[in-house]
Amino acid sequence: IIIYVGCGERGNEMTEVLTEFPELLDPYTGLPLMKRTVLIVNTSNMPVAAREASIYTGITIAEYYRDMGYNVALMADSISRWAEALREISSRLEEMPGEEGYPTYMATRLANFYERGGRIRCLGNNNDERFGSISIVSAISPPGGDFSEPVTQASMRIAGALWALDADLAHRRHFPAVNWMRSFSLYIEYLQEWYKENIAEDWNILRQELMLLLQKEEGLSEIVQLVGIDAIPDSERIILEVARMIREEFLRQNAFSETDAFCPPAKQYWMLKAFLLYYKELDAMLKKGAALEDALSHPARNDLVQMKEMKTEGFVEKAKEIINKMEMGIKQ
Repeated sequence: IIIYVGCGERGNEMTEVLTEFPELLDPYTGLPLMKRTVLIVNTSNMPVAAREASIYTGITIAEYYRDMGYNVALMADSISRWAEALREISSRLEEMPGEEGYPTYMATRLANFYERGGRIRCLGNNNDERFGSISIVSAISPPGGDFSEPVTQASMRIAGALWALDADLAHRRHFPAVNWMRSFSLYIEYLQEWYKENIAEDWNILRQELMLLLQKEEGLSEIVQLVGIDAIPDSERIILEVARMIREEFLRQNAFSETDAFCPPAKQYWMLKAFLLYYKELDAMLKKGAALEDALSHPARNDLVQMKEMKTEGFVEKAKEIINKMEMGIKQ
């Protein structure tokens, strides 16, 4: 079940949602998406009291379906406008203002909302085990992209994960425009065992290697802007090249592509393993005295670029072939 709460959105945007949603098809069932969607529309020209009540209406409906044993995804867009309504109501009641004029109890209200999410065991049904869950995804639009403002800080203290959207990535046509350096998840440790049992033992090791490579690229990019790419050694130029490939071919997805719009965890694992092995092979070639141009023209490069468009069926076998070729090259 999907519940979308348009809290304080512009009227024309809500009109688009109401017009387009009935035409969308569920990719899993082929039925209209509206058959499992609840829309709560609350435009910016409506009373502020209605704006404050809208997210509570959404979470209450979500709890109703959760208690029936459904998995519910609640999208609240946006929490910032809900907080502005709370600030306006508090001002009219002449309450003591807190930071930036928000009421002092704003963080408590946010916590009460977020903590209604989670997975539960439902009562009833003749003592048979029945589970339901609510996953809350809240959109926050801080003024000027300032993450230090009160609403963002209060949400980050409570939420278990953050997708930090980056305007620079969007301008570069990198979608989804999620900044991998600012984003975080507190659930990595809890999910390690699941990934080990269902995907691969070395999943977390590969994830750490990926983050380390992207962090190195972040530092090198600043140096390159100052001294130019020709001034850095070949080993660091390879880091920049492989990190660029990971950004463009692994982190970036095409929502209009049938194969690239959705990437299952198993495909992610084999793609990540292939890219990191490619980096190790280029590094090994340089250590053996190969020229940078020869390393960058490696034959596996074209295979890696095409991996994102490969269909999920039979993907693992194709990925293993690519990896075996690179492993043989490292041993030679």
